[in-house]
Amino acid sequence: MAKRRPYPSDLSDARWELIEPVLSAWRFERRGRALDFGRPPEHDLRDIMDAILYVDRTGVQWRYLPHDFPPWNTVYGYFAKWADEGVFAQLNGLLRQLLREKEGRGGEPSACVIDAQSVKTSTSVHAADQGIDAGKKIVGRKRSIVTDTLGLLLAVLVTAARVQDSVAGTRLLDQVAAEHPTVRKVWVDGGYRQHLVEHAATLGIDMEITARKPGTRGFTPIPKRWAVERTYGWLMLHRRLARDYETLPTRSEALINLAMADLMARRLTGENTVSWRDPKRSTKRPVPG
Repeated sequence: MAKRRPYPSDLSDARWELIEPVLSAWRFERRGRALDFGRPPEHDLRDIMDAILYVDRTGVQWRYLPHDFPPWNTVYGYFAKWADEGVFAQLNGLLRQLLREKEGRGGEPSACVIDAQSVKTSTSVHAADQGIDAGKKIVGRKRSIVTDTLGLLLAVLVTAARVQDSVAGTRLLDQVAAEHPTVRKVWVDGGYRQHLVEHAATLGIDMEITARKPGTRGFTPIPKRWAVERTYGWLMLHRRLARDYETLPTRSEALINLAMADLMARRLTGENTVSWRDPKRSTKRPVPG
């Protein structure tokens, strides 16, 4: 079969070199538990990951994958297994540590930021997994994330939009304390309640609630907390995340981990994230002929 033409979302050789050991180790371990260990795999792991990145980047339905990728149900099967077994979270953690070290930081953070974003959902999401964010008037789901001060993802939790920020924040703080014991400081916005500050204290973490100055209008970056808001902007480069299309919240979390892994791999290899903007083209509108 002739080699297909590459898509902008495809992994470069340099980025594949970063993530290949994790995927190969997963396949080796899984085949070691299977009965058909001697049968060679039918599909290349790089082709599978390229197809998953295509969906995450372009936002197409799984069934609409171009035919030069492996069959869509095979690709989705790998995605589901990797999501359920934490492979995307593992990739995110590995690349985050490498990028922090490249930026001259320690591998583990000492401070973090928590924020939440409510997004609309598609018809594929069960009604029980949705809710209404009364403050933002959005029916859908809520993405709560924790980032370090560079904006790199530490933890993510997807819930119904009705779930209070402090409830999701409590679960995320427990996860951060268990997985990143070096964290001693966290910044949040005014949507997080005082009892969460007290819970953070029991974990040995100092929580500071930051807010805009009274009377401020329009968008104003808030010290420390702007990093997590920028992360949400990065995530929107992946069109699959513009709305929540996933039936299971854990699959939504996996796509967020994947989007961040893709972004960090590009930064580690010095590659730009391709967007719809072309800096070489003139910003002037053509004159109608």
